[in-house]
Amino acid sequence: MTSSPDRRRLAISLRLFAAVTLTIMFALVKLLDARGVSLIESLFYRQALALPLVLGWIAAGPGFASVRTKRPVAHLTRTVLGLAGMALNFLTFMLLPLAEATVLLFTVPIFATILSAAVLKERVGMHRWGAVLLGFAGVLLVVQPGSATLPLNGVLVGLCAAVVVSGVSITLRQIGQTEGAVTTVFWFTIVSAVPLGIAMLFVGQAHDGRTFAMLLALGLAGGLAQLALTASLRLAPVSVVLPMDYSNLLWSALIGWLIFATLPSPSLWLGAPLIIASGLYIVYREHRLRRQQTPIAGPAD
Repeated sequence: MTSSPDRRRLAISLRLFAAVTLTIMFALVKLLDARGVSLIESLFYRQALALPLVLGWIAAGPGFASVRTKRPVAHLTRTVLGLAGMALNFLTFMLLPLAEATVLLFTVPIFATILSAAVLKERVGMHRWGAVLLGFAGVLLVVQPGSATLPLNGVLVGLCAAVVVSGVSITLRQIGQTEGAVTTVFWFTIVSAVPLGIAMLFVGQAHDGRTFAMLLALGLAGGLAQLALTASLRLAPVSVVLPMDYSNLLWSALIGWLIFATLPSPSLWLGAPLIIASGLYIVYREHRLRRQQTPIAGPAD
């Protein structure tokens, strides 16, 4: 995929915007948890309030004819995994400080590499396996097993979230062979609203005006982030925009300090660079593999 410098700059700007809005969304999840809003409620408002943005985006852009699909089962599978991943993500931020939760989610490329080898039977060579080991070394530095630095339940939920989200990325890669990003976003948003709406009949509560305003901001932030992420990939390759995702750590540390009066632990600043380097190197090697791919299979990378 080629793109002009202007398109690349716009893609990078959109990706940075998505990083900021995602951080704001997760901070709101944490604040709403402290105000008695349940996980299901946060998930429902995240999806329901993003729906008008998604529908408006499609109506103003490719049109609703673009979301027709012949793979409903694939979209249902993606929705199940996507909802599970979103729930675990939200729960991670409820249980852990913002920066630490963010770093654990940086392990998604690591687990995606493992799943690619285990599920898709892709050949993974020593370069990417070495990056996987480097990433896990970074996780150990951040988590510090045996210490009381972070709550164990939060760490386990965060790692489970990364595994499930990596499964979503594998599923999206398969769906993307026949379905566009607009179609995938539309069906995920629509289908996920059904079980969440049913669950709200049992767990939904009345909240004060300030809490509902925060729920509205949560849905808008999540929807805007999703649209910005999707648009960035239409303007530039993954290898160009993905490094911007790691700016989440800076925003998380800043918002954690400003709102929650927490600062990242020293061990986080030791482990995070290893996890980030691991993810970036995996993306680089995969990008290089795709560019060098020929009809005759070469050695595993």
